[in-house]
Amino acid sequence: MSKFRAFLQRKNIIISPKRYFIDAMSAMAQGLFCTLLVGTILDTLGSQLHLAPLTAIVATYTKGDAVMGYTVGGLASAMVGPAMAVAIGAALGAGGMVLFSLVPVGFAANAMGGAGGPLAVFVAALVAAEFGKAVSKETKVDILVTPLVTILVGVGLSRLIAAPIGAGAGALGDLIMWATELQPFFMGILVSVIVGVVLTLPISSAAICSVLGLTGLAGGAAVAGCCAQMVGFAVLSFRENRWGGLVSQGIGTSMLQMGNIIKNPRVWIPPTLASAITGPIATCLFHLEMNGAPVNSGMGTCGFCGPIGVWTGWVEPSARAAANGAVPYAPGAIDWLGLLLVCIVLPALLSSAFGALLRRAGWIREGDLRL
Repeated sequence: MSKFRAFLQRKNIIISPKRYFIDAMSAMAQGLFCTLLVGTILDTLGSQLHLAPLTAIVATYTKGDAVMGYTVGGLASAMVGPAMAVAIGAALGAGGMVLFSLVPVGFAANAMGGAGGPLAVFVAALVAAEFGKAVSKETKVDILVTPLVTILVGVGLSRLIAAPIGAGAGALGDLIMWATELQPFFMGILVSVIVGVVLTLPISSAAICSVLGLTGLAGGAAVAGCCAQMVGFAVLSFRENRWGGLVSQGIGTSMLQMGNIIKNPRVWIPPTLASAITGPIATCLFHLEMNGAPVNSGMGTCGFCGPIGVWTGWVEPSARAAANGAVPYAPGAIDWLGLLLVCIVLPALLSSAFGALLRRAGWIREGDLRL
């Protein structure tokens, strides 16, 4: 046993909750931000501001008769799996050969995992990185052994776990659909809280909402919950993270806080309570519907996709929303007021108020939300 411990120490393999669930998950969130979320922001800016460099197809991929075109933002978003895997490897102290080999592992896990792709990447990359570190520089043919072991372990594990993880994410989708059948008040609470929590977890709320075709009042509740998480954490952690944190969480992702949530789950209370309030306000008071593309229901303020989806749904409903009876109309002052309050103002005020109470009670301490 002592020899095994010495081997692990020599290989910088530290089996601890901090390294795996705080360091690795925090790094994964940064990989997600630098690819999928930055790509989404670039695509949103390009489409809304009509910026040709951001809307132009800069690369194509052909498979059989299908041709996929990618914008700059599309290329960034497509690399989310590899980026998350490499970020996890870096957090675990993996060397170059292991890091480079994690690229296909991340791509495979994310592709196989569907809506649960990020979580599948987390598990597969973590295990593959540790196996890769274990064999690295142990043989004279390290240039073959290290990438072979890392890739085979990572991709093999992905084949085992990605589909079940995706099925678990699908079960959350079923729960969301059940919630949409409730009265608007209770539906607003449940959909807002569930989709908001999913947004912060390492699974894809956008993918779930897209698969479910979530539009209408349920889509509006989902937007409210996602915005509450992103704006809530951005404002709640402003004293620790200042303007950089405000931007990265407010128009990036609240998943950046996952490491801190694991250390102190109570930091999740303020934005979650805020979502439980803004959801029914959206559905019952302002009758806020998200009739744009269903994917926007799970995006929150990432690139302002959630609010933009509501706006585009007013003037030009998506095909899915139109099939459910949505029609174009000119929004009035109450519509704009509701959108501003539900997506920005109320999440900021409520999260700040709840956060102040929890700080006073000692449940949230200085530095608990530092990125």
